[in-house]
Amino acid sequence: MKKSQTFELAKEQYAELDVDVDAALGTLATIPLSIHCWQGDDVGGFERPGATLSGGGIQVTGNYPGKARTVEELRADLKETYSLLPGSHRLSLHASYGEFGGELVERDRIEPRHFAGWIEWAKERSLKLDFNSTFFSHPKANDGFTLSSKNPEIRDFWIEHAKRARAVSAAIGRGLGSSCVHNVWIPDGFKDFPVDRMGHRRILERSLDEIFEKEYPEGEMKDAVESKLFGIGSEAYVVGSHEFYLGYAITRKKLLALDMGHFHPTELVADKLSGILLFCDELLLHVSRPVRWDSDHVVVLSDELRMLCEEIVRSERIGRIHIGLDFFDGTINRIGAWTIGARATLKALLLALLEPRARLLRAEERGDYFERLALLEAAKSLPSGAVWDYYCLRANVPLDVEVVDRVHDYERATTSKRS
Repeated sequence: MKKSQTFELAKEQYAELDVDVDAALGTLATIPLSIHCWQGDDVGGFERPGATLSGGGIQVTGNYPGKARTVEELRADLKETYSLLPGSHRLSLHASYGEFGGELVERDRIEPRHFAGWIEWAKERSLKLDFNSTFFSHPKANDGFTLSSKNPEIRDFWIEHAKRARAVSAAIGRGLGSSCVHNVWIPDGFKDFPVDRMGHRRILERSLDEIFEKEYPEGEMKDAVESKLFGIGSEAYVVGSHEFYLGYAITRKKLLALDMGHFHPTELVADKLSGILLFCDELLLHVSRPVRWDSDHVVVLSDELRMLCEEIVRSERIGRIHIGLDFFDGTINRIGAWTIGARATLKALLLALLEPRARLLRAEERGDYFERLALLEAAKSLPSGAVWDYYCLRANVPLDVEVVDRVHDYERATTSKRS
């Protein structure tokens, strides 16, 4: 049976539950994922030749051959990845991925010109960019503190870095005609229990206020702040906790960034969205897969991901929720990791859009929780795979099993030749 025939049969089954499949696919096509650059080179960046990740509460495992060593190689790998994804998507850059001409440019000296090549590259491919300050893998982060440091020299260095990263973000937004989301995540914290929790948080509050003092048009850039429960070397105390940034985002009208790996293993980020969206106009999500801790595994179509995407759709704020990927796995083919994670996220969004929501709401509102549960279970066996396959074919990208050959072909032709 042809894919078009199975798709038509699937549409009929969904229609029996009052689900408009064409409308769901139309909405899915409008949702961009911000693909994270750092999966391609294990978060090394290009500040200096042979740069590798070091310190700052982040760790990448694995030494699978073929990682990107230059900006050109990273762009080639990204181009291949985008060719395997249906839809139009974005790219999330870290400040350490600028083009510095072989010179060591300190982070408190970065300028928009160091990212002009990325802007032109994005223009040529009709891509949009997001941006991140880089507060790790640097000597001035070695003591575990950046923006909340009690050392004014250290603190001022990172404040200036963030200010310059915001200027870069605004230049990106202007250059590409799309607001660039600039995210701030810092590794600050203590390995063991501190005495002065409040002191560091007061300092962080003042540092952020100074960073955000200059206002940029919303059409150019938007600021986000990202929390964490714990990190490597900050197991007992993280200055930028969820509670701190929730209060800060609400009072300063910033985007709150929620990373799926930055909470207790029993917490569901999905459960947080509806509460936060009552008080925050927009959110930034980092889609990751923790295994027992914030281990940044490649995203798969898990229950947690499905529930998150269901709440994104149910919130009716799809256009105000920015979805980025955030994992780094050096144990497998990196283009394959990107592709699996992005396609899994898109599938989860499609499943949420195909939910028989009107029927579910009617059952819930009349107190028929048996019917609600029965419909939720029935939806799990509906032919979403046929809809997904049709969406991929329509976008002229390979089906799931065909992705394997494409990734292996690119590895043989390109990444395997990197020494």
